[in-house]
Amino acid sequence: MKARPPTVQAPTLQTPTLQAPALQAPILLTGFAPFGGETDNPSWDAVRRLDGASIAGNDGAEHRIVARCLPVAFGQCLDELNQAIDSLRPALVLCVGQAGGRAQLSLERIAINLDDARIADNRGAQPIDEPVVADGPAAYFTDLPIKAMLAALRTAGIPAEVSQTAGTYVCNHLFYGLMHTLRGHDGVRGGFIHIPYAPAQAARHAGAPSLAIDTVVQGLRVALETALTTRVDRRIAGGAEH
Repeated sequence: MKARPPTVQAPTLQTPTLQAPALQAPILLTGFAPFGGETDNPSWDAVRRLDGASIAGNDGAEHRIVARCLPVAFGQCLDELNQAIDSLRPALVLCVGQAGGRAQLSLERIAINLDDARIADNRGAQPIDEPVVADGPAAYFTDLPIKAMLAALRTAGIPAEVSQTAGTYVCNHLFYGLMHTLRGHDGVRGGFIHIPYAPAQAARHAGAPSLAIDTVVQGLRVALETALTTRVDRRIAGGAEH
């Protein structure tokens, strides 16, 4: 009787374990709904184009942009911003608003604790000489590297300036509230940029300057890239005489 040949065991294949990439904190980028009789708001038109895009940080890790459209309403805009911050836990928050009459991207330096509305917001509220936060400090400075952002924007051929006032309407209200909220979020930085009318808007306001949405989108990307990769701001002139 012939001996059976030895049984050969099939080799066990080891399935390689794929290491999932580390999740990086996102960037929260906000714009506003239309207001003041306008049918569009270029801040949201620009911001929403960057939703889902990625920006590389210093370590090369990618931070995904999450866009949100906020209401032009005192109080409500802050409530929705704070909800987004709590749910997303972003690395950086940049809020964007329309400033008809300005000709450049305006990197806001300071937010003041004052609501003084020349016109009512979209819910009919018109606070006059009221604080944004009762018993809050008089002002907050942005902690974004606005001088480095200014230099990067100009190098990219995008008109930009450092602005010494965000006004006293909903934009300043949001900016102040943002910086007040971020006191309780270690390591999260925030700021605000005002942008001009879009060309179609400016056509309805004789003599008003404008900036193409494509240029604004490019400028916001440059600003975010610089903010993510710059911890110590540059020391260059960006002040004003008036």
